[in-house]
Amino acid sequence: MVPQKQAEEAAIVASGITTLNNETEHGDGDGGGGGKEDDGEEESILSMKSLLWHGGSAWDAWFSCASNQVAQVLLTLPYSFSQLGMLSGLILQLFYGFLGSWTAYLISVLYVEYRTRKEKEKVIFKNHVIQWFEVLDGLLGPYWKAAGLAFNCTFLLFGSVIQLIACASNIYYINDRLDKRTWTYIFGACCSTTVFIPSFHNYRIWSFLGLGMTTYTAWYLTIAAVVHGQAEEVTHSGPTKLVLYFTGATNILYTFGGHAVTVEIMHAMWKPQKFKNIYLLATVYVFTLTLPSAAAMYWAFGDQLLTHSNAFSLLPKSGWREAAVILMLIHQFITFGFACTPLYFVWEKVIGMHDTKSICLRALVRLPVVVPIWFLAIIFPFFGPINSAVGALLVSFTVYIIPAMAHMLTYRTPSARQNAAEKPPFFLPSWTAMYAVNAFVVGWVLVVGFGLGGWASMTNFVRQVDTFGLFAKCYQCPKPLPPSAPAPQTLQKQQQQHHH
Repeated sequence: MVPQKQAEEAAIVASGITTLNNETEHGDGDGGGGGKEDDGEEESILSMKSLLWHGGSAWDAWFSCASNQVAQVLLTLPYSFSQLGMLSGLILQLFYGFLGSWTAYLISVLYVEYRTRKEKEKVIFKNHVIQWFEVLDGLLGPYWKAAGLAFNCTFLLFGSVIQLIACASNIYYINDRLDKRTWTYIFGACCSTTVFIPSFHNYRIWSFLGLGMTTYTAWYLTIAAVVHGQAEEVTHSGPTKLVLYFTGATNILYTFGGHAVTVEIMHAMWKPQKFKNIYLLATVYVFTLTLPSAAAMYWAFGDQLLTHSNAFSLLPKSGWREAAVILMLIHQFITFGFACTPLYFVWEKVIGMHDTKSICLRALVRLPVVVPIWFLAIIFPFFGPINSAVGALLVSFTVYIIPAMAHMLTYRTPSARQNAAEKPPFFLPSWTAMYAVNAFVVGWVLVVGFGLGGWASMTNFVRQVDTFGLFAKCYQCPKPLPPSAPAPQTLQKQQQQHHH
């Protein structure tokens, strides 16, 4: 019966048990074996809960991937275009988008390989979320586990920091009575509530809303820039300096690097093998948001964007802009949760609380993860430059180099290739071709992303620290106008009143 199957699926999700073939052992009473009167009530509760809370379909994964890729980066891409120039900006977006989709595919293949091997050993992942470092550990050993853990956790930590800085930066354009640092304090407190969301199963409604919000914001930026038209004496001189060029390129490399949560999103699916093409489809949709908005903003404002890393700062105040700012704020709260949830899982495993079923207890033990994020956002409030630094030093390894090398090493022996859970894709049918593509990814990202990008972004980052200082109270805020001297007549009147 269909209701029985629905109830069983809900029970599977609730217990955290998923297998690659979606075969689980069901207890006698799991599907709702009570009296008939209870059945209708239980079904309605389950269906409502499933609709808003329990997401494990391919669509849920698509929404999670797409909404996780475009958050605050949408607002810094016009800044990157001003550093790169229009042509390089468009080409590099497409290039890194497809490169990112390829390495996400590799991660999904390695996850399925790890999961298949473990399930042959009769390992059950009840109340346990598989993470990328565990996949590396199972396939390649403890050194790879340590590298995966270090890069992934640091990337997610700074990814969360960027969300907080972006929240403060955005709200300032609606309400500038408080400085950006004060807003960072406030949003740090708000974002700490993400400790109550157990896992990626429970992001269904948030992912859906998040993608709607970024879609609105992207098209608002595009239309507002076209309606505004080109600014007076607009210049498009990019690229002018190598430092700026590679900083912009690395920010784009970061844009398509949402892979730090790929394994967790896959694990939340009922059928993880369906993930293979999802990231690519999500990236194609993301192109429809990022390419028009960045190109239109750069066309309208040109070199002005070099000193405005947040695209909102150049658009005139209006109800449309305020709506976009508010929607982006909500979305950044969601993305903060996306970036923090894998960190929560790692922390729970470290302190031995990952199997705990109590949501309140898990929320309590997760709180120490939020504090260092909050603190770092207050120390380094540099919106655009941090994106580039994180892209060069962390994303390059986490998202591109480690997955490509791990895939090459996992399937280096003929027996591993013969017994592979996933064979090479139809468009690249030989293992040799896969090796060639992976070697190119490693070489390109190591030289251009990590080498040149690391040099450029760190140079730019140090310059921001020298200019604005650490703990900057209001980074890139407009300077207040000096109070004008009162007119002579007014002075005379004030003096006469004083004498009287």
